[in-house]
Amino acid sequence: MSSYRTVVRVLYAGVAAVLTLLILVPQVRLYRDDQPRTDIVAQLHFLRSELESGLGQEMQGMFPEGYFFSHALYGLAWTDIGRGDPSYRDEALREARWVLSRLETSAGRAGFDAGLLPAHGVFYTGWSNRLRGAVIELAGPGAPETARFTADCATLAAAFGADGPFLQAYPGQAWPVDSVVAVAALRLHDRVVEPRFESVISEWLVAARGRTDPATGLLPHLAAPATEGARGSSQALIQRFLPEIDSTWADEQYDVFRRTFVDTPLGLPGVREYPHGHDGAGDVDSGPLVLGVSASATVVALGAARVHGDRSLSGQLTGLGEGLGVPITFGGSKRYAFGILPIGDAFLAWSFAAPAAAVEPAFAPVTARWWRLPWHALALALIALLWLPVIRTLARNSSGSDAGQARRTVRRRGQLATSFAKSGA
Repeated sequence: MSSYRTVVRVLYAGVAAVLTLLILVPQVRLYRDDQPRTDIVAQLHFLRSELESGLGQEMQGMFPEGYFFSHALYGLAWTDIGRGDPSYRDEALREARWVLSRLETSAGRAGFDAGLLPAHGVFYTGWSNRLRGAVIELAGPGAPETARFTADCATLAAAFGADGPFLQAYPGQAWPVDSVVAVAALRLHDRVVEPRFESVISEWLVAARGRTDPATGLLPHLAAPATEGARGSSQALIQRFLPEIDSTWADEQYDVFRRTFVDTPLGLPGVREYPHGHDGAGDVDSGPLVLGVSASATVVALGAARVHGDRSLSGQLTGLGEGLGVPITFGGSKRYAFGILPIGDAFLAWSFAAPAAAVEPAFAPVTARWWRLPWHALALALIALLWLPVIRTLARNSSGSDAGQARRTVRRRGQLATSFAKSGA
């Protein structure tokens, strides 16, 4: 029985040691303010296997752009990686072109109306053309995608001239963020192919500035069939692409976005779905809201913060993701939250891969310097609870050992006293 108890105690101590390590590692990761490129590539390797296993079809069942977004974000992340590190250029081109081929299938166009202008709507044409332009930028002059890219950009320009500034993604429905992505594609064309659409872009900027949300001064979330004010999930995307169109206006908009949507519930950095002072329900765009914060908006804002040089926000969000996102790396792939929702990994990889601004303006701190301390305290409390049974056992054994030693000392003294008494007799 004694040996059995000893084995149980040893096993418990081993499990407690492993759990202690698992608790301590995230505490250290909370201080990671940038993501190694190798980790992002490992995420992309995980996503590739998921896409081949039907991730796109699975996500399509959850929201209307599920198939498209699952692939497009994967491709865009690869093009950012390829531009940042030439050693990944060939792999990035191969993967991004693979994505383009998937987006041009019936599954890629599912749910998008071919009768719209542009065909299949501004969401489909804008995002796919922005990716196509990134492939051309990475491949260099003479890329085979150039003719299609130019033709689609011309179609977008004509659509903005007829119905701008906010084009339809679905019949009768227009989200300004999709038009921002499309205009970013036009700007990319003028940079990597030839100058052609400057007048269209300038006219769009004037019209878009005239259609901002009166309550916040930001671009609205929805433009048709009705207007809905700015929301975090679309603003995070807008702030990611707007610097590609007009850096001055983008800086102004980002400052307003930061003041209006960045929040610190429970001392943790995050992005609200609705402006400060307003509450609302979560939906397919925002996902579930926790204390008003949207996980999807927060993840996308990480990338937006990087392109704006906002290290104070992007660094803390990176640490938060690494510390609390339960990242697991094995077999050359990395996933978060045990890989339960890979579309979240796609958004994270795209945000981590965002090119950081060369100049980092001075932004006000998002949280207090001690924001990590409550999590450290919680971790220490859990570790203390884990080791409490071990400490009690050691204390009990030590107490028992001391008592046994005292009894043996008393017996020896008694034996000595008896011996002396007999010898005296």
